[in-house]
Amino acid sequence: MVRASTILRSRASWRATAGRLWAFPAAVSLASLAACASSGTQADMGASPAARATAAPAPAAAAPAAAPKPISIISATAPVPDPRVGLRAGWMDAGEALWNMRLVSATEPPDGFIDRSKPGDFAYINSDLAFDGNYVIQGNFWGIQIWDVSNPEHPRAVTALVCPGSQNDVSVYRNLLFVSVESPAGRVDCGTQGVQDSVSPERMRGVRIFDISDIEHPRQIAAVQTCRGSHTHTVVTSPDDPDDVYIYVSGQAPVRSPSEMEGCSAMTPDQDPNSELFRIEVIQVPLAHPEQAKVVSKPAILEGLTEAAEHGPSEVDVEAAKKEAAEAKAAGKYTADIHGMERVMPDRYVNHWLDSLVAARGGSGAPTAQDSALLREQLQGMIDKMMEPPAGPGGVRPGPVQCHDITVYPEIGLAGGACAGYGLLLDIHDPVHPRRLAAVQDSNFAYWHSATFSNDGSKLLFTDEWGGGLQPRCRVTDNPHWGADAMFRRSGDGLDFVGYYKMPAPQTSQENCVAHNGSLVPVPGRDIFVQAWYQGGISVVDWTDPTHPKEIAYFDRGPMDSTKLLGAGSWSAYWYNGHIYSSEIARGLDVLDLVPSGLLSKNEIDAARQVRFEQLNVQDQQKLVWPKSVAVAGAYLDQLERSDGLPAQRLADARRALERAESLGGSERAAVLTGLARELEAWAPLAGDRIKVERLASTVRGLAGAGDAVAEAR
Repeated sequence: MVRASTILRSRASWRATAGRLWAFPAAVSLASLAACASSGTQADMGASPAARATAAPAPAAAAPAAAPKPISIISATAPVPDPRVGLRAGWMDAGEALWNMRLVSATEPPDGFIDRSKPGDFAYINSDLAFDGNYVIQGNFWGIQIWDVSNPEHPRAVTALVCPGSQNDVSVYRNLLFVSVESPAGRVDCGTQGVQDSVSPERMRGVRIFDISDIEHPRQIAAVQTCRGSHTHTVVTSPDDPDDVYIYVSGQAPVRSPSEMEGCSAMTPDQDPNSELFRIEVIQVPLAHPEQAKVVSKPAILEGLTEAAEHGPSEVDVEAAKKEAAEAKAAGKYTADIHGMERVMPDRYVNHWLDSLVAARGGSGAPTAQDSALLREQLQGMIDKMMEPPAGPGGVRPGPVQCHDITVYPEIGLAGGACAGYGLLLDIHDPVHPRRLAAVQDSNFAYWHSATFSNDGSKLLFTDEWGGGLQPRCRVTDNPHWGADAMFRRSGDGLDFVGYYKMPAPQTSQENCVAHNGSLVPVPGRDIFVQAWYQGGISVVDWTDPTHPKEIAYFDRGPMDSTKLLGAGSWSAYWYNGHIYSSEIARGLDVLDLVPSGLLSKNEIDAARQVRFEQLNVQDQQKLVWPKSVAVAGAYLDQLERSDGLPAQRLADARRALERAESLGGSERAAVLTGLARELEAWAPLAGDRIKVERLASTVRGLAGAGDAVAEAR
């Protein structure tokens, strides 16, 4: 998600954030945009009294409100009509729809991380997830929650660490927990009182590092400050450097004053070669002394890109904005045009600007009619100056000045950068100096948000967070290519576009919905992606053929409120060790399972469950490797049957041979499996799916050499 306080110089970047600025004005710090100094804001920190961070065991969450249990529809074809349409609104008792999935558990946030009197409270947004053994680490704008999921049916909150600093995105490596902080109200000491001064050594904007050797009592050991804060970050490992781990930092806040952090420069590169613009920051963390972590490079991976083409606002949004603006102007409010839409200026920022005009003329007290008239006269020009990136050499407008998120795939030495107006392919063989290989743009994309590789690295999926995550962008009137996924094939060092996917169920205007975070589901032989769509729920899509991606399962709830939009829904939906975990922005932590259907067999699900991680950060993508098991062999057979990749008789013969081998042991079993492997290898050249038959043969041959130990992998 793009934070509400984000102010970008790139027009493409700004459009993704503009919608939320007006939908959630209390969370925004626009003061830095005006030609006057800001004293900082703690609006997104809530109004709690000063307190230092604590990491005591969390109180048990209250039981969810009673609601009818949803029935999961199991079928090989999508249900018609779509049960996601027209679901009952509610907070903890919203209507639910499931297709080829099962809701294992839905656990509310622990006390202290939810305001039960204020649905959709922006201060307590749940954000991203990381995984460590039997623990799920969940970021929240108010701090960090750690769940023991040894029993997925009853997750148990073991830690509720109060440490405000949105977004508090999390990653884990060995005994270290990394946390992103971007809010100008974040404090080094994790205090909740915010930071009042515009320049302060108490402010924390960067990456916190915690020691989680005792995971129920995290201990902050470092706070690495960065010039633009850390909106998101990515853990990067290098096979050539076992002594260090690296952090790629994507910070989207305005550049800090050099008075607060020496060396920070908001000037353009032609004015200052040390400009923070068009760069990411790389933090080196010595594993023997993580407290010595520091920024070691600032690669200019966005340098030289020009402003990307993009679509404008939808006609529905333009008309709605016109109506709202007309009503506001009739009531004496201030409005300005922002990229084709007339927007109502939030009162708090108008008041700040008026106070600045009073101070500029040396006055005091309330603004006069002349001050108001002057602001109306100058407001549009001021907004234009803020929103339009300054032209570069030759009058060419530059591209994005920062990335939103980067997914690394160390096994293949590549990364996918989702960078506002562009999607990037990066070479990360030298993790300290990532190098841009390719940059793609698409006028259907408003904001390149995140990236995922196929397991073999041949494809790359990018998401578009059109509207910034807190706007309804899945309505029946919305273009199905806007706010969607775009899929590319790698071609050498380039990327070739091949297709789009968007969650197909139309949502209401009371539901924020757009493409967001997801991960691969480790089904051998297929590329399956589980993905969060905010209040559009969770969608599972098969993108093995990226020209024809197909939804195969889903879970969705009704809106938080039937009369107005309250931010909620799934921020991240990730597969981890046999289950799907979803960080629900307003409702807590969901755990779901895939269930067998005509689109995904029991063998395929069982094979996916055999891929295990000790730790997982989805943006540090790990190569999936499957054991030589009966489930994996069965998964390949099921896929060959589904695709007619082998004649029916040969499929039947192969299944019988596998069943017979399972009933045998020792040399007899090995002989049957070896014979089957030989037959499969002979059939492969003439098969409809030669590659899959070869994979099946390799799995069966591995089974033959595994002896009776194969029983453990079933």
